[in-house]
Amino acid sequence: MIQRIQSLYLLMTILLSVLFLEGNIFAFADGNGVLYKATIKGINLVSEGVASPHIHSTLPLTIFVLLTAIGSGITLFGFRNRRVQSKLAFSVIILAVMLILTFIYCIWFAISEFHARLIPGYKMVLPLLMLIFAILAYRGIKKDDNLVKSYDRLR
Repeated sequence: MIQRIQSLYLLMTILLSVLFLEGNIFAFADGNGVLYKATIKGINLVSEGVASPHIHSTLPLTIFVLLTAIGSGITLFGFRNRRVQSKLAFSVIILAVMLILTFIYCIWFAISEFHARLIPGYKMVLPLLMLIFAILAYRGIKKDDNLVKSYDRLR
C-alpha cells in the first residue's frame, strides 16, 4: 500500500535528491580569496560574480544523485511486491553510501587540488539525510514483510 510510512521516507529521499541537484553543491576558497563553486555540471571559478568554464567535472556525483532518486521512485511504486521492494530499498541504501563516498572524494579533490578551504553549507548534510531516510524506508518494508509472514504462520 502506498500510504505506509516507508513511502513517506522514500518520497523524502526523492525530494532531498532534487534539492541537492539545485544550485551550488558546495563552495570553497583558496588562500588568495578566490572562490570556487561546485554545481552538478562541474567546479567553476567565480570571479566578480561571473562563473568561468568548468575546471573539473562532478559527473559521478550527479550520476549517483540521479540513481538514488530514480531508485527511490521505483522502490516507492513497487509496493505490490514487498520482497522486490525490500531489495530495491537495499540498493537505494548502497547508492546513498556511494553518493556520500563520491561527495567526500569531490570535496577532498577540490581542497587538495586548489589548496582551498571548504565553505560549509546546508547541502553537505543532504546526502547523509538521504541515507537515513533510505535506511528508515528499508526498515519499514522489512517490518511489513515480517508482519505479513507472522500472519501467514497463524493461518
